[in-house]
Amino acid sequence: MTAPVTVAHTAAPSDRARQAVVTVSAVACALGTLVGLGVLGTRVAESSGGALAADATLIAPASPAFSIWSVIYLGLLGYTVWQWLPSRAADPRARATGALAAASLLLNAGWLLVTQRGWIAVSVGVIVVLALVLGVLVHRLADLPARGGPLERLVVDGTFGLYLGWVSVATAANVAAAIVASGVSQTGRGAEWIGVLVLLGLAAVVAAIQQRIGARWAVAAGSAWGLAWITVGRAADEPRSATVAWGAAVAAGLVVAATAFLRSRREPSSARRP
Repeated sequence: MTAPVTVAHTAAPSDRARQAVVTVSAVACALGTLVGLGVLGTRVAESSGGALAADATLIAPASPAFSIWSVIYLGLLGYTVWQWLPSRAADPRARATGALAAASLLLNAGWLLVTQRGWIAVSVGVIVVLALVLGVLVHRLADLPARGGPLERLVVDGTFGLYLGWVSVATAANVAAAIVASGVSQTGRGAEWIGVLVLLGLAAVVAAIQQRIGARWAVAAGSAWGLAWITVGRAADEPRSATVAWGAAVAAGLVVAATAFLRSRREPSSARRP
């Protein structure tokens, strides 16, 4: 019987360059975050004329929703450290995701800087590109099994899945903010039902993404979190709307249900990823 052949991956100069780019991008993202928190600039909720505040539109998540960034940023720090581990320098997953991870970090920082300038329409373009980059990144992770066990799946797959799920909701909220900031009214029953349709459409988009990337719970968690806080915002804060609140709650339930259904059609649970 022939012994199995193990292919060793040796780090190349390009791997070191990729690691450095990810790290520099992480630093840039951290600086952008300090701007968005108001330490080095204006808080996001107060930038762009308040268009991005929790009470600015019908589909803006309530303020506590944004605490998810603490988890995402911690995970991104973990990813940055993970890709520097000697055993991961030439890892196929690190090679496949490094450039995309760096791009997501820079786009995150770019979005924060753009909103500081009040360029709300430009911010829509930035966050759409960010969502697309994250979608490709998570899809690549789905195609390459994790070799580092549960910890790697949590730090890498979990972080970027949560990131993608949250940004999907944030993209819809950003578009709504740009529309309202342009002068479109959001009062009246018609506007409320349009908001509901947007939220249900968002749930359908997330379900389609889940079908493509393997139905990851982290993505569902990020999306459902954002949608749940839209429910809270419209039920407890201005602009109040029971219709939109219920629509957001239904959308959150649909995201979770679709993920559970898609996962039930996949391989045994032992092979599933977050």
